[in-house]
Amino acid sequence: MKVSTTKLEGVLIIEPDVFGDHRGFFMESYHQAKWAEHGVGMTFVQDNHSLSEEVGVLRGLHYQLPPYAQTKLVRVVTGAIYDVAVDIRPASPTFGQWVGVELSEANKRQLLVPQGFAHGFCTLAPHTQVLYKVDAYYSKEHDRGIMWNDPEIGITWPTVNPILSEKDGKHPLLRDAEV
Repeated sequence: MKVSTTKLEGVLIIEPDVFGDHRGFFMESYHQAKWAEHGVGMTFVQDNHSLSEEVGVLRGLHYQLPPYAQTKLVRVVTGAIYDVAVDIRPASPTFGQWVGVELSEANKRQLLVPQGFAHGFCTLAPHTQVLYKVDAYYSKEHDRGIMWNDPEIGITWPTVNPILSEKDGKHPLLRDAEV
């Protein structure tokens, strides 16, 4: 497994070892002991699965407040996404900065989004299925979001006219969000 750092401390790109032959492939999408060797030692408690039927579906930017803040390990099973993490830790030197990476069924990359970061993605292919592990349970009372196109963050999304949920279209700007 290859682990790459990003400009945001704690946000990691994971490239699992993939063993393929004429039948297909095998990979360990998660191996707790191997992750611990790379200094990543959280316990995941819930798996989430989303399906987006169309290109340009944008989900996010989502996060949960403490004590239900979540670390997410995101991967794509079918299709492709542009996956984004935004630093929302007020005392962080990279507060408000973001990183984006393409995750797809072809490249099998995963993105580790730690607690203290907002997360969102935009689909690049139809019928895209995203799986992600989290280290804290969902809590409706602690669920929050930031507007996907906040100009102060300046994310370069692969679409200017995304397909949004009603909820995602009403999130506040980062400067007005509870973080």
